[in-house]
Amino acid sequence: MKSQHPILALCANLEVSPSGYYDWQKRRRLPGPRARQNQTLAKQIAVIHRQSRNTYGSPRIVETLRQQGDRHGRNRVARLMQQAGLCGRQKGRYRVPTTDSNHDQPIAPNRLAAVPKATAPNQLWVADITYIQTREGWLYLAGVLDLYSRKIVGWAMSERIDTALVLAALNMALLHRQPPPGLLFHSDRGVQYASGDCRQALQAAQLVPSMSRKGNCYDNATMESFWSTLKLELIYRRDFASRGQARTEIFDYIESFYNRQRSHSALNYLSPVDFELKNN
Repeated sequence: MKSQHPILALCANLEVSPSGYYDWQKRRRLPGPRARQNQTLAKQIAVIHRQSRNTYGSPRIVETLRQQGDRHGRNRVARLMQQAGLCGRQKGRYRVPTTDSNHDQPIAPNRLAAVPKATAPNQLWVADITYIQTREGWLYLAGVLDLYSRKIVGWAMSERIDTALVLAALNMALLHRQPPPGLLFHSDRGVQYASGDCRQALQAAQLVPSMSRKGNCYDNATMESFWSTLKLELIYRRDFASRGQARTEIFDYIESFYNRQRSHSALNYLSPVDFELKNN
C-alpha cells in the first residue's frame, strides 16, 4: 500500500518501526546463503563444462567437482545445468557400414574372448575403422586402442578405406609404444585387416592376430564405444567444410582432449594418460 500512503503512516498503523521495515526490504533484495552457494556452484559448473568442450554431463561434472574438493549431489548439479542450458553429449545418427567381410582371406580366431583382462599397457590392442562426413565427401579414420587404459595409441585418416589406412594406424602404434612380442591385436573381419599386407605387418611385429565373430560387434565393444564418444562429442557437433578441417579437429580431439584430459568412468574418472602414469 506504499503507493497509496506514506511509509511512516503505514508503519505507525501496523505498529512496526520504519527502520525494521527498511531492513526487511533490504534483506529481500539480497540472495540467501543457499542462493549464493548455487551462484558460485553454477559458475564452477560452467567452467568445467567449457573445459570439457561442452561434452560433460552431470555425472562427470560431479566427479570433477569432487576431485577439486567440492562435494555436491548429482540432482543439484543437473538442475543448475538445466537452468543454465548446459547439457552433455548428443544422441547418435545413422551408421555407414565400414566392414567388408565378404572376402576369401584367412580369418583369425577370436582370441580376445579367451584371454584375461589387461593388467598393464601393451597387452591387448583393439582396432577398427569409422567414417566422418564432410562437404568434400567421406573421410575414414582407423584407430588402435589399448584396452588397459582406453588410450588411442595409433590412428590414421584417409579418403580411401583400404589396407594402407589400417597399416598407417598400426605403424603409429608400434612406433610410439614399441610393444613386446605376443601382444594380442584384435579387429573385425574386414578385408583390410585380413589382407596379406596386414598379416605380414602383424607377423613382423610379433603381434598375435584376433578377429571378432561374424556379425558380432560386441566382440569389439570398447573400440565401438570410443567411436560413439568421438562422434557424440565432436563429429555430430560439427559441419566440416573440408576433409582438412575434419583432420585438424579430430587430431586435436584425440591427442589434446581424449587421451590427456577427458575423464573416463571405467578408469575411476582419470584420463587414459593419467591412468597409465598413476598405475605404472
